[in-house]
Amino acid sequence: MLNSKVPDGPIEHKWRNYQLKSQLINPANKKKLSVIVVGSGLSGAGTASTLAELGYDIKCFCYQDSARRAHSVAAQGGINAAKNYQHDGDSVYRMFYDTLKGGDFRSREANTYRLAELSAPLIDHFVQQGVPFAREYGGTLVNRSFGGVQVQRTFYARGQTGQQLLLASYSQLYKMIRAKKVELFPRSEMLDLVVIDGKAKGIIVRNLVTGKLERYAADAVVLATGGYSRVFRLSTLAIGCNGSAIWKAHKKGAFFAAPSFTQIHPTALPQSSEAQSKLTLMSESLRNDGRIWVPLKKDDTRKPLDIPEDERDYYLERRYPSFGNLAPRDIASRAAKERIDAGHGVGRLKNAVYLDFKDAIEKFGLDTIKDRYGNLFKMYKKITGIDAYSTPMLISPTAHFSMGGLWVDYELMTTVPGLYAVGECNFSDHGANRLGANSLLQASVDGYFILPNTINNYLADEIKSEQPNIDHPEFEKAEQLAREHISKILAINGSKTVDHFHRELGKIMWQECAMSRTRNGLQNAITEIKKLRDAFWSDVKVTGSENEMNTELEKAYRLADFIELGILMCTDALQRDESCGAHFREEFQTNDGEALRKDEAYSYVSAWEYQNGDFKLHKEELEFEFVKPTVRSYK
Repeated sequence: MLNSKVPDGPIEHKWRNYQLKSQLINPANKKKLSVIVVGSGLSGAGTASTLAELGYDIKCFCYQDSARRAHSVAAQGGINAAKNYQHDGDSVYRMFYDTLKGGDFRSREANTYRLAELSAPLIDHFVQQGVPFAREYGGTLVNRSFGGVQVQRTFYARGQTGQQLLLASYSQLYKMIRAKKVELFPRSEMLDLVVIDGKAKGIIVRNLVTGKLERYAADAVVLATGGYSRVFRLSTLAIGCNGSAIWKAHKKGAFFAAPSFTQIHPTALPQSSEAQSKLTLMSESLRNDGRIWVPLKKDDTRKPLDIPEDERDYYLERRYPSFGNLAPRDIASRAAKERIDAGHGVGRLKNAVYLDFKDAIEKFGLDTIKDRYGNLFKMYKKITGIDAYSTPMLISPTAHFSMGGLWVDYELMTTVPGLYAVGECNFSDHGANRLGANSLLQASVDGYFILPNTINNYLADEIKSEQPNIDHPEFEKAEQLAREHISKILAINGSKTVDHFHRELGKIMWQECAMSRTRNGLQNAITEIKKLRDAFWSDVKVTGSENEMNTELEKAYRLADFIELGILMCTDALQRDESCGAHFREEFQTNDGEALRKDEAYSYVSAWEYQNGDFKLHKEELEFEFVKPTVRSYK
């Protein structure tokens, strides 16, 4: 059932060979074909604008009031590309290997190589769009390092790279809107996928201003809706980020791959209150010049500046001397958790570690550090009131990126024909852990370069089929089910808020399915989440009605999906009796606390099929033809 459609031939020729053999559609026929794009971030805007340039009729939907508010802005630190500007030995192959190794050899070789291969032309693409990447005095684009690599391949625009790339992509999207080649639907949320004769043919949408349910038909549907780490409630994601679109697609037949592979970011601001609804990301780029440490003494109450150098534990430099503070995110996060659990945590709740720039300021000067990270330091001071130029930052591990997502083949098509998933909402390129600065890369490459060259293979045959119509019975059925789902939630009229249930779900997921997992913990989590699901459907209180702007209702139907997704995440983590990347089972670790992978038994992508509330496991066996999996060491 799982055909990855990976082309034959040497790995460096696969993408070229694929394009040489793919079907073509003449420009006159492209005008007759329509595509729905759900999401308007980097992957969605790139997809919509590029397909519109090619001549397709495009409808683009986003739940924000403007496409510029997509969460791609939060990826601050940079975007990777193998251009070897530093002449430090980088190459496409080295980037491919770093990404494969960083993901603990749990991703598809061909997709990972294509990501590295297309990285260099993508930078040129963004430069032509006007992205103000940082430059050397002579005009050459400058690079810095990110975790998990020993070269400098990260292009950046201070600490606001995601924002600058999104503005560039938005300009391309808006150009197509003005040209009437893209119709944009802001404040609109997909509630269900419409499948006709086994193919994706449209979506049911709720107008978030009026509450009206609307039908939209197309020849293909592309989901570009981002990640699902808000399942933990406290995360680096914006409050509105959700996994509902891909979950609805999953329940309509799209397999969900590797759901338990969710990344914990090592440099976020620590939780300071039970009432918080989200946490703030501090860019990983800060680890280039900042040094991470904790006091050697347990429960040390001294201020950081009062702790002498010989009483500080620079634990990443101690444990991983080859990579130091630039160890990959999963390793850096677990190392911080180990120190915090051992009693060396700092801050008011003793749940943080220090990120110190004293040495960097002495070496490079204050002006240089301000030039590199100035807006991040301003943001930190605005939130905490602390000047991080003179006092170390407090940082803590926090739920961040989703490596899991809808299963897609080499063409980025899901197991539902005509349904594609791009960017973070697919499982594709990162395996069990995403290397820093690869998220902007994957989102952009998927939207601008890959999907526009693969979707024609499907649409070339669809032009011969009958065009979709919103009067079809399947549209009526999907709309009625969405209406009944909303009515059911509103009719409960219980005593507890949506936030109460989300808070309880987040506690279970963070405790049992975050940085470390155990068999007993995961089994208990599944039991507790099912109890929470029953409590939600019997005691949640949602005020207002469906025929108006109702943010409480939005949160409720998204949380209903998160609860079901949480069960699947724990189920996926439970069946994988190994540790790899962000999936760390405490029963499977080396003597010195590192992840213990079991390639002979678990070298596959888990792809789950929804079956009336239960889940059936399918396996895509991973074949490593060009790289031999090795012990993942950063020491």
